[in-house]
Amino acid sequence: MRFARFVHAGGVSFGVVEGDASGLTIAEIGSLPFEEVRFTGQRWALADVRLLAPIFSSKVIGVGRNYADHAAEFGNEVPKEPLIFIKPSTSVIGPNDAIRLPPQSQRVEEEGELAVVIGATGARRLDRAGAEKAIFGYTIGNDVTARDLQRSDPQWTRAKGFDSFCPIGPWIVTGLDVSDLEIRAEVGRNPEALETVQLGRTKDMVFDVPTLVSYVSHVMTLLPGDIILTGTPAGVSQITPGDTVSVSIQGIGELRNPVVSLD
Repeated sequence: MRFARFVHAGGVSFGVVEGDASGLTIAEIGSLPFEEVRFTGQRWALADVRLLAPIFSSKVIGVGRNYADHAAEFGNEVPKEPLIFIKPSTSVIGPNDAIRLPPQSQRVEEEGELAVVIGATGARRLDRAGAEKAIFGYTIGNDVTARDLQRSDPQWTRAKGFDSFCPIGPWIVTGLDVSDLEIRAEVGRNPEALETVQLGRTKDMVFDVPTLVSYVSHVMTLLPGDIILTGTPAGVSQITPGDTVSVSIQGIGELRNPVVSLD
C-alpha cells in the first residue's frame, strides 16, 4: 500500500494512494498508517490535494558513505561499520516544498536516498530478523548537504541540519523488496528536462537495510515514524536557486523540490 499525508479543504489527513499514473486518487483513513486501516469514505483526486512529508518523525538518522562509489568520489574509504549522523526533525519538508539555501554555505548538494520508516513497535537492540519486522515501509529522501561546511566542520550537524535539508516523500510504500532498486537523482532549471546526476542501485549498499536498522537500534531507540536514510550513490552535484531536484526510486515514485535562496 501507499500511505500519504495530505492537506485538503477540511484539514490534514492520512490516506491511501490508489490507482496508477493515469488517475491517482487518495482515500482518507481515520487512523495512523501503523494502525488498522479505517477508511472514512472521503476520497479526492491526488491533483486536488497537497502532499506533505508522509510521516511525523522524532528524528532522521543519516548513514554516510554507504555506497563505495560515493565514498570514492570524495577520496574516502568505505567505513568498517555504519557511519551515522542525525538530521533534526525541523529539516524535514514534503514534496514540492522549497529547499532553501542558507547564506552560510557556498556549495549545497543533493543526495538521493532510499528512506526506511520504522513501524509501530519501534526498534531497540534488535537483531537482523527483528529489524526487518520493525520496518513499516519505505519512502524517498534527499539528504541535502552543505558540502563546504561538511568539509570545514569536525562533525556534520550544521552541514546536514538546516531547515528544509531533508525532503521526504511522496508517500510510504509497504511490502516492497528493496534489495535491488534503481535510485536516480536529476537536477536542472527546466522542470521538463532535468539532467541525471546520480544513478545507482540499492544492491550496491555497503550495509543493507536490516543491518542498518539493527545497528542504529543498538545505539538509540527508534520510535514509530523515525526515518533512516540509507546513503547515496555517486554523482552528487551542486544545486542553486532556480533549480528543480527530482529523486526517483523504482517501485516508490518521485520526490520533487524547487530550490530557492533563503535571502
